[in-house]
Amino acid sequence: MRDLIQTLRNIFSIPELRERILYTLFLLTVYRAVSFIILPGIDSQILSEEFARTQGMGILGLLNAFVGGAFSRGSILALGIMPYISASIIIQLLTAALPSLQKLQKEGESGTRKLNQYTKLLTVGVVLVQGSGYLVNLRTQYAAAITMTPGLFTIAALLSMLAGTMFLVWMADKITDKGLGNGSSLIIAIGIVAELPPALLNEATSNPPMVFYVEVLALMVVIGLVVLLQQAVRKIPVHYARQMVGGRYPTGTGGIASTSHIPLKLMSAGVMPIIFAQSLMFLPATIAQYFPESDFWLAAGSWFSDYTSIAYNVLFIGFIVLFTYFYTAIAINPRDIAEQLKRSGGYIPGIKPGKPTADYIDTVLTRITLPGALALAGIAILPAIMRAIGISNQFAQFFGGTTILIMIGVVLDTLQQIESFLLMRHYEGLVKTGRIRGRTAVGGVL
Repeated sequence: MRDLIQTLRNIFSIPELRERILYTLFLLTVYRAVSFIILPGIDSQILSEEFARTQGMGILGLLNAFVGGAFSRGSILALGIMPYISASIIIQLLTAALPSLQKLQKEGESGTRKLNQYTKLLTVGVVLVQGSGYLVNLRTQYAAAITMTPGLFTIAALLSMLAGTMFLVWMADKITDKGLGNGSSLIIAIGIVAELPPALLNEATSNPPMVFYVEVLALMVVIGLVVLLQQAVRKIPVHYARQMVGGRYPTGTGGIASTSHIPLKLMSAGVMPIIFAQSLMFLPATIAQYFPESDFWLAAGSWFSDYTSIAYNVLFIGFIVLFTYFYTAIAINPRDIAEQLKRSGGYIPGIKPGKPTADYIDTVLTRITLPGALALAGIAILPAIMRAIGISNQFAQFFGGTTILIMIGVVLDTLQQIESFLLMRHYEGLVKTGRIRGRTAVGGVL
């Protein structure tokens, strides 16, 4: 306890770090306050009651968890920052496929600024599409909660949701620039965490105390395992050659000036494969919202919404493994790594520079991607397993999937940034052995 108190004192004794923490907390508080502003023409109480009665799982339940309940309240932040995340993913995929966008990416800060502008413009289109689907769902399933004429309600609600999402995009940029951690990730994580206390309270009141304690202990074990998996790294040793002076090495240590390593994470793709897989699994249910009178789409939407079925999870695992390989191939380019090593005078012991180095890195990456993909799939289906053994849907969502990966990833990133500030000021880090590793740049948008 004494060490913890001293660490907190060290953290708040650094003016820049203290200001960043307070600024971040202020903006996140504003976000939670704005999430209770309701769309024009909606009776929030009726909507919340109907949502709790009819949508305990599936796409709407998951989206509601990401935005801290704003979806079920009919808030102007009902879509949260997810349209921006979707736009970022699309731009990232297009950048890997289009030479013009690749050229922009290599232009440094100016290119990055243009790509960010394209992402924000695309966000507007994504909001209009996703917002229209949300309003169609409201009109078909929760008509009693709407108090305005359909045309006026659609225009007012769409504009309000667009304003709310773009406000969150602005807020995320401010947190990233002047606050602590990644703004988009923090906004999603806060929305998820906001749903945890109600889930715990509901689980505690609906189960005997011993059962509840066992469930909480199981959640702690799962969190520990996910942290270990996210921190797992395959290190490829790298040596950097020392230049010869006068035909000899100046220090007598041979041709090796220094040693380092290339860290290849077990789950290099991060949470992105689950997001891609869920997008495909939720697609039939989303399309069914536009065709409420079609028996085919209603049946397809119902089947793909039952995330506890064996068939659903087998298909889900297959998609996750497929997208893990796909996204890892896009995010990590062995040729680029080999070229960077060659330019900096680095080499892998026993491997020739150039193409042999790229082939070796690609081989190692391929070997660790399969266990990483299976581990990611295991995390993704944990909520279904917990639901099958009797845990409520609201609490089961915290046992796996994107929920736990985003929360743990955000915590690790934030702690890593805090530790960097402490070490720069010559304070002891947050951990006495090793170092906290956040998500690398190749870990995804989140």
